[in-house]
Amino acid sequence: MTKTLNIFAVTRTTNKKDRKSSTYPFDGLSLDDRNPDFIQLLLPIWELLYRYYFRVQSDGWHHVPASGKMLVVGSHNGGIAAPDMFMFLYEWFRRYGTERLAYGLMHPTVWQVSPDIASMAVQCGALKAHPKMAIAALRKNAPVLVYPGGAQDVFRPHHLRDRIYFAGRKGFIKLALREEVPIVPIISHGAHDTLIVLADFYEQAKQLHEWGMPWLLGIDPVVFPVYLGLPWGLSIGPLPNLPLPVQIRTRVCEPIVFERYGSEAARDRDYVDACFELVTTQMQEQLDCLVDN
Repeated sequence: MTKTLNIFAVTRTTNKKDRKSSTYPFDGLSLDDRNPDFIQLLLPIWELLYRYYFRVQSDGWHHVPASGKMLVVGSHNGGIAAPDMFMFLYEWFRRYGTERLAYGLMHPTVWQVSPDIASMAVQCGALKAHPKMAIAALRKNAPVLVYPGGAQDVFRPHHLRDRIYFAGRKGFIKLALREEVPIVPIISHGAHDTLIVLADFYEQAKQLHEWGMPWLLGIDPVVFPVYLGLPWGLSIGPLPNLPLPVQIRTRVCEPIVFERYGSEAARDRDYVDACFELVTTQMQEQLDCLVDN
């Protein structure tokens, strides 16, 4: 309980300071809102989940460059809870400390759904998912974490749980080429069993919306999954969930360095497609090995 109170005390203190600035509340548009002290308060909670609830096993951390900018690209699982993402963050901070600059891109919808959760995420290094923010962080020589598949990835049907699925999004490739940074892929297995996504009925829900059904909170959810999990049993729509205590395994893969970089390379559609195929193929190969072992 003391830890929880301390966490919110840090949040309130920082909020008071930011009320005096144009960036209050934490809008994900500043590199200066990251708060190492706040991250430090979360680590004991994450450690309990890491060691005893998800019993995480991980390898490949020797592939992470000791310093410098990089684009860390992952495929995440397990609904809104996305436990593999948080467990990766815990191990990152445990290994490299909370002072080492690192940022992650977060979908703008989070600010619409819960500004309080968004403000906590911002203090952990979250930035609004926009190219200009990613570029600013990379030019500060910091690693940037991105999950290109977004909601379609984290809520992909259970039969696709062992597939790398980025929903065709290739912006991260263009970013890496333009900013001349290596891609460090991360993969995980197990988190997609913390809930069972039966299917995605977004197209049907979108049709109902066009006929007059309002979106919850007035926000287009992008996905409309039906899943089995806690606490709802059967859930309809992208509702928050409590992940089941399934073991999670993660792997940091060897950095991918492309043959050529620069703005011209980023504008070459065929080259971008080839780089995308290279990244997803290598990630799929590593995920297959993780599943088989």
